[in-house]
Amino acid sequence: MKHPTPTQKEITLNPKRYIVSKTDPQGIIEYGNDYFTEVCGYRESELIGKPHSIVRHPDMPRIVFKMMWDRINQRQNIMAVVKNLAKNGDHYWVITEFEPKVDPITNEIISHTAFRKAAPRKAIETMEPIYAKLLEIEKEGGMEASEKYLRGFLEENHTTYDDFVDKLVGNKGLFKLFFTAMKKIFS
Repeated sequence: MKHPTPTQKEITLNPKRYIVSKTDPQGIIEYGNDYFTEVCGYRESELIGKPHSIVRHPDMPRIVFKMMWDRINQRQNIMAVVKNLAKNGDHYWVITEFEPKVDPITNEIISHTAFRKAAPRKAIETMEPIYAKLLEIEKEGGMEASEKYLRGFLEENHTTYDDFVDKLVGNKGLFKLFFTAMKKIFS
């Protein structure tokens, strides 16, 4: 599916509201809450059965999604700063955390639920140039090259991806309680 040409207009998210979506193991949308449809501009019927990449913004490097999918398919959580694309070409920034649901009999992942809330401005301002650099590297040398750059960036800063994002978004206190509460509600 071809996305509309993105504009520079950023959708300001309500920091007190959250976006929830659920996909099958392949990333096909099975559920989206009302705020998700409101923000992205798609009707629920336009989202259900579509790949979650329908809201992927072209400014997002592929390596970030590869890293997210690798982790959630290994039943590991990951928090990420993500720029998403609305139907009309506008964009919005979120902090996303995932929760895989595992079938207790087969031990296979049967779905992924993503919990999102407004990204802090500091996180956006920090990630935009990093993502731009990763995207530039991907265009020149592919995803493997951007992965090497990202690993080098994290090593140079003496951190891991998780610690970098946790520190960037202030993943403690009320922020951490939000994601914990969302997981309990939707599990």
